[in-house]
Amino acid sequence: MQADAVDDTLLISRQGRLGRLTVNRPKALNALDITLYRRIAAALAAWRDDPAVETVLIDSSSPRAFSAGGDLRALYALAREEGPDAAARVFRAGYRLVSVLAGYPKPVVSFMDGITMGGGVGLGAHVRHRIVTERSVVAMPEVAIGLTPDAGGSYLLSRAPGLYGLRLALTGGRMQGGQAVVAGFADRMLAASDLPDLAAALARRPPGEVVDLAPAAPRAVQEDMTAINALYDAPDVATLRERLARSDAPWAAEDREALARASPLSLLVTFRAWHAARRLPDLNSVLEQEYRLIGNLIRLHDFIEGVRAKIVDKDDAPRWQEGAGEAAAEACFMPRADTLDLPVFPEPV
Repeated sequence: MQADAVDDTLLISRQGRLGRLTVNRPKALNALDITLYRRIAAALAAWRDDPAVETVLIDSSSPRAFSAGGDLRALYALAREEGPDAAARVFRAGYRLVSVLAGYPKPVVSFMDGITMGGGVGLGAHVRHRIVTERSVVAMPEVAIGLTPDAGGSYLLSRAPGLYGLRLALTGGRMQGGQAVVAGFADRMLAASDLPDLAAALARRPPGEVVDLAPAAPRAVQEDMTAINALYDAPDVATLRERLARSDAPWAAEDREALARASPLSLLVTFRAWHAARRLPDLNSVLEQEYRLIGNLIRLHDFIEGVRAKIVDKDDAPRWQEGAGEAAAEACFMPRADTLDLPVFPEPV
């Protein structure tokens, strides 16, 4: 294997026809920061017209996590010290990278082995060949920190079967590998022990052929889609809460508890955003909506408070803004002065 560059957070290498990007922040569960976004984008830009690189693989150096998402601790400090616009620039870099990955002219394969949440979904779930394993845990848990599903996650959630995606968006529900395939976040579930051989094969053969011939791992998926659709087909969050309160299904009780822990404003925004994303024509349009929402939400109390409670102080007792209603949610959809200027390629983020 020929190593092109090695640094503390990203391993960039080439083997045969394969270019490999390995996220390497294991102690931080591969949390993504603006440096990582820029390094990944620069590598993709360099390989775009390089005939020696026919396939790109994105994976992790740690079996515990592909990526747990954006570096929230760093974003918290940035927002407090330099203001929300500085934090917004990090989100902007991440969303533009999502657009690059989705539109990349060469096949990209992701090994979403282990924890894959938030920005990790953005990194791995918009490429051509998306692999999960029995160790995968996939989720968009942003409502727990005063935000809303982003990094293209709301696009995937809005395209999931029935109202399953709405449920995942509002509860931050975790999917195992098989559930992620059913929901459209991944294409194939393989055994984690098969990934090294798969990576080696990608250096010699086209990814479609390699992935199609790989033995699929068994995936037991049990979701009562009919009951989920019946409860979540509600006109608003208040009605949904009432329906969940009347249901005796065990999963409905879990959903009630998840909604009770989430930011009330984030729930209202996420409910609107999911329905709006269903009407938007493509990923780039949804990314622009996400950037508008996140850019407005990070200026509000609940984001700082949510990260404080979950990540910084870890008391898991956020004190959410009181009295936030539909008017406050609607204000989060107001346009911002800056946009993502999509599509991005071939310029780096």
